[in-house]
Amino acid sequence: MKYFFAICMTALLFSHSAFSQGKTTTHKVEKGETINQIAQKYKVTPFDIYQLNPDAQSGLKPNSVLLIPNQSTKNAAVIQPKKGSAIVTHQVMPKETLYGIEKKYGVTDEALKQANPFLEKEGLQIGQTLTIPSNVILKNNTPITEKVVYHYVLPKETKYSIAKQYGITIDELERKNPEVVTNLPEGFKLLIKGNSKTSVVKPEKTVPVTESKKEIVTTNPVKTTPTLNYLNYIVKPKETLYSLSKMAGMSQEELIALNPELAQGVIEGMVLKFPATIAFSPEAKKEYTELSNYNRSNDRKKLVLLLPFNISKIEGDTVNSTAMRLKKDKFLNMTLDFYAGALIAIDSAKTLGLNIDVKIFDSQETKNTSNVVSIIKNNDLEDSDVIIGPFYQSNVEKAAELLLPNQVPVISPLSKDLGVSYANIFQSIPAPEAVKNAMFDYMRSKGGNMVAVVDKKKGSVIQFIKENHKDVRFSALTANGGVSAENLKSLFIKDKINYVVMETGNTGMIKSTIAAMLSVMSAYKVQLVILEPNETLDTDEINFVNLTKLKLMYPSVIRENESPEALIFEKEFRKKNKIYPSVFATRGFDLTFDTMLRLSQDKKYQETIDASATEQIDNKFEFYKKEDVGYTNKGIYILYYDTDLTIKEAN
Repeated sequence: MKYFFAICMTALLFSHSAFSQGKTTTHKVEKGETINQIAQKYKVTPFDIYQLNPDAQSGLKPNSVLLIPNQSTKNAAVIQPKKGSAIVTHQVMPKETLYGIEKKYGVTDEALKQANPFLEKEGLQIGQTLTIPSNVILKNNTPITEKVVYHYVLPKETKYSIAKQYGITIDELERKNPEVVTNLPEGFKLLIKGNSKTSVVKPEKTVPVTESKKEIVTTNPVKTTPTLNYLNYIVKPKETLYSLSKMAGMSQEELIALNPELAQGVIEGMVLKFPATIAFSPEAKKEYTELSNYNRSNDRKKLVLLLPFNISKIEGDTVNSTAMRLKKDKFLNMTLDFYAGALIAIDSAKTLGLNIDVKIFDSQETKNTSNVVSIIKNNDLEDSDVIIGPFYQSNVEKAAELLLPNQVPVISPLSKDLGVSYANIFQSIPAPEAVKNAMFDYMRSKGGNMVAVVDKKKGSVIQFIKENHKDVRFSALTANGGVSAENLKSLFIKDKINYVVMETGNTGMIKSTIAAMLSVMSAYKVQLVILEPNETLDTDEINFVNLTKLKLMYPSVIRENESPEALIFEKEFRKKNKIYPSVFATRGFDLTFDTMLRLSQDKKYQETIDASATEQIDNKFEFYKKEDVGYTNKGIYILYYDTDLTIKEAN
């Protein structure tokens, strides 16, 4: 048996040696070399090298020896595939992207990279020969894709359950259906397999609409997929592939796929292609402008407000009187406050002589139903210039979907929720994550040393900071979850302002953090920071004076304004409504007045959004394009407690 084994091994080694001498050569890997460079040197494909050197897929090591075929498999005889299949290769041409190639052959990103492992490390480069996975079939030398499979989302289904049902990953499901990255709407038509060449259409769905005649309106709205546009970006000095990818909100591999020349290095002055949906880094922040000072348009504009008064419900309520309902219904009070503020904005616009027609409709909203469909259809709102409302995000999305073909901007006035986004949605309330990020951006702009004291119960905050702000250091906690004063002090740096981001509702933890900071004020610059409202800080147990000594700082979407303009608004509101304006009343004024000023310019509403940021009584409007579609407001205040016991805006 041993003799037989020895003969076999000798024959095998002889066979391999003969093959190597006749059909291969060797190459000693030098430091910094890539598979692609070696393949180009020997005029073969990376795939050819990986076939003979499978270990190379995990990376090249200097001084290691590779077997190189003397002739590329492109020129070798191709083994006849089984009936019904074919070996398909694709040579990468200039300006091609991974997305375009995957779309052309109807393959997933995961499948293409699995068939071509070098893509993970080197990215897509001109001249590469890609092996297309075998699910592509050739018919008359033309690739055709696998059968398209759809799935309609059922109640209580999750991405995980759907992905498991079809044997795909959640990432693959989201790549094929970017609309469901942040939400999974019931009834949504998901693309599961294949490559749909038609726009995504929601299934027919009967939407109950509450009207005076209690009609049932059936609609089949079509969501059109926006055209993917690009813009040019010129590389600035000292920018790196890492910083560019962070700015673009893309992975380095995705950015290289879009700009193959980046594979050779980042060079100052290069012109790169970025998706037009990218909101550039804070360096490109918009300047705040007084729109009222700009040239006015003489065109008559149309503004519509869709507000949820729900009058039919009030009139039909046989249990509660109108006065009782007003006392109990917080949502109705919020609506009426917003409406009262909007009316003062409309009067102010008339005083300024703005050419704007305003219509107000009762959207009759609940979270899942509204009067939006019939209002838009029965009142020809498709020719409106801007629509403010409805209040619930799901109803905002319905309005935006219906008005998307006419590109009518729809402003979401109060919702923080994020669902299926459309190109014509303007989210006027900054997202909670954007509010937190603004605080960290401010601290960095001041060159601060950031230290976090976070309660173990605040797991989501810990995760948020670790994932998004890796330059923040965490102070160690004691065994019972308290603050280690000595460890906190050890993290402070002299000649820098030391920001302590404190997130806890525990009174003892708050007191010990404050005490530790106060004890080092003679030696260090320190400032206390919170990311979210903290009710514990408003209790009698926490000394307010200590908070002013530490200049407690926090991000906010509104401010406390005592300017002459703010006092005029407050006086006018009290005169008409006999009460002080609430935050919703001021919001109604700010958003409506800002929108009317923008409509009065000699540009379209969206053009004014792209050009400038604005500020009204208590709210900022600094809109940027979102990473997917639509616009989001990043107008956020950084406020602090001053030693004169007032709240001021940080510069």
